[in-house]
Amino acid sequence: MFTLISLPYAPTALEPVISAQTLSFHHGKHLQAYVNNLNAALPGSEFEGLSLEEIICRASGGVFNNAGQILNHNLYFTQFRAPQADAAPKGALAAKIAEQFGSLEAFQAEFVAKGAGLFGSGWVWLQADAAGELSVAQYAGADNPIAHGFTPLLTFDVWEHAYYLDYQNRRPDHLKALWPLVDWEVVERRYGR
Repeated sequence: MFTLISLPYAPTALEPVISAQTLSFHHGKHLQAYVNNLNAALPGSEFEGLSLEEIICRASGGVFNNAGQILNHNLYFTQFRAPQADAAPKGALAAKIAEQFGSLEAFQAEFVAKGAGLFGSGWVWLQADAAGELSVAQYAGADNPIAHGFTPLLTFDVWEHAYYLDYQNRRPDHLKALWPLVDWEVVERRYGR
């Protein structure tokens, strides 16, 4: 059985970018519902006892959607920290971003543009292939890099429940505002190079 992850920061830690009210609904209601739905679907199924990653690679329909949303949200919530004015990657990840995108700013602009341009609900990701090459990808619904053979590094949620209370319909503004929250040490560990 899966459980709701604990947040590694206080409910007000991400303000003013993500309000405590948004965090309460997003984590405490939406993510909890995905956990509850997946746990209800697993007993007696072929997916019982599997990890989220294994379920994502084998399932479809509601089981895939709930497992994907749990994994996506777990990665999303654990990649943030209190706002830092100088948040930026270091080391191998910083070098790879500069090599592939030209600069951190160019990467961020592409990432925000793909997130803002995703029709409907879903996720924008920085992902790596087996060789460590980076790409920015849009995935609709609960889809994610794992389902496509990539390693997920960084994600911004573009479902309306992630930003509507704080930003209404201004998705691009929300995406741009998230950068100071990114804990690049977490993203670098996911990259693992």
